Amino acid sequence: MAEAVEPTADQLEAVNRLARFVVRFGMTVPAVLAIEGMRPLGFVGSQFMHLLTPSIGVFLTPDQWNAIATLLEKRRGVDVILERIEAIDAETRRERAAANDPERRAG
Repeated sequence: MAEAVEPTADQLEAVNRLARFVVRFGMTVPAVLAIEGMRPLGFVGSQFMHLLTPSIGVFLTPDQWNAIATLLEKRRGVDVILERIEAIDAETRRERAAANDPERRAG
């Protein structure tokens, strides 16, 4: 049985920023597929992320990058990331649907 994961505040902030970045660029499905596909290698992937830390800065600070890498060292860390990406994607879809709803714009 996988251990429970309670992400730290820093990890949650980093995951939320990553999830918003993925959703903003319409990459929800590819990101979910990639993350799910790499699930068995989560710990190895987290160690590789630590190796790449100096070259990352496009969408996360090095501290946020390290927070995600540390989260992925735990088996349920992948689930935390996937759940946030999917939740933010659903929220964004609802907001877009509401913005495009003619009844709401007329009211």
